[in-house]
Amino acid sequence: MTSYDVIETDGVPIKAWTRGVAIEDAARQQLENVARLPIIFHHVAVMPDVHFGIGATVGSVVPTERAIIPAAVGVDIGCGMMAVETTLAASQLPDTLRPLRTAIERAVPHGRTANGGRGDRGAWHDIPADVARAWAQLADEYEELTDKHKRLGQGNDVNHLATLGTGNHFIEVCLDERDRVWFMLHSGSRGVGNRIGTYFIDLARDDMKHHLKDLPDKNLAYLREGSAHFADYVEAVDWAQRYARRNRELMMQHVLTAARDEAIGLPPFELGELAVNCHHNYVEREHHFGKDVFVTRKGAVRARLGDLGIIPGSMGARSFIVRGKGERESFCSCSHGAGRAMSRGEAKRRFTLDDHARATEGIECRKDASVIDETPMAYKPIDAVMAAQTDLVDVVHELRQVVCVKG
Repeated sequence: MTSYDVIETDGVPIKAWTRGVAIEDAARQQLENVARLPIIFHHVAVMPDVHFGIGATVGSVVPTERAIIPAAVGVDIGCGMMAVETTLAASQLPDTLRPLRTAIERAVPHGRTANGGRGDRGAWHDIPADVARAWAQLADEYEELTDKHKRLGQGNDVNHLATLGTGNHFIEVCLDERDRVWFMLHSGSRGVGNRIGTYFIDLARDDMKHHLKDLPDKNLAYLREGSAHFADYVEAVDWAQRYARRNRELMMQHVLTAARDEAIGLPPFELGELAVNCHHNYVEREHHFGKDVFVTRKGAVRARLGDLGIIPGSMGARSFIVRGKGERESFCSCSHGAGRAMSRGEAKRRFTLDDHARATEGIECRKDASVIDETPMAYKPIDAVMAAQTDLVDVVHELRQVVCVKG
């Protein structure tokens, strides 16, 4: 007996791991729109954290033949998670965690002010030496891209490397089921990835301007292999995905350095056996069902047999380190989180500061109005999401946060 449901469409089937988890009507319509595209291969896979997204449905796995849909990859190219286990035990944490949270906030630029312009608190003003060295390894390819596509170079780039961003991006200190301390964070390719995504989404629409009327949604414009901009997009998106991975690595180094400051009160510690760094908004060429295809994971984690991944809950719920089972029908994928249960605007209308304070009781985090849209009740229950994908992953560790820094 299968553990997924099949939604038949005018195009390819949709296979959904959503038992016990609702799919909103708008998300279902988006999925059906994708399934009708002529470039879709075999079927579309849907993860239990599925919800309506801009361009394409979050929590979907979209395989395409000889083409890529830039809006399905999205504008936070390479967004993903990183987590490291440490030798610290919960009993070694100080009684108050505010200094640790403050130290992390000082170490990693986060949020956004001045509309992202001069003085933005979410960008570096003086580039640290390790960030400059990392950028030097990315800069030549970036210059080639910006020489060819001038618009890509008009904004933040090196000054966003090793910075968190806004929205649902976060840095957390967590405890696992053994009371071992972990550090975990969520971010992507920041402003430069956003520019790359937006630019090529526009180019795809321009390339298909005579065919947009035939698409169920203009956001599903795609670039065909061999077309004018396809190769440049593949190059740009690969670069942005490497930037995103390096961004997470640098942030984690800065977080660990901050935590080791004697003023914080933690004893000396080392990293444990496990470290995970995985994308959940990206595209790669993979082999499935006898063909080499492009697989776009829009809010989904690769879960081949043995792959380690991270499935975070909300800022008041548990998160999971998982190991993939290699389920071929899901294109070897699993969910990337709990998934939103409502829009940010609806969360702000529905919940109060008192609601948020109760939901995050015992967690050292912001309790102000600017994070109400990220309150735990705005997300699907993580237990239901995990129960719907037991044939996709095994749980390796269960984490609960004690500190949460939001962008």
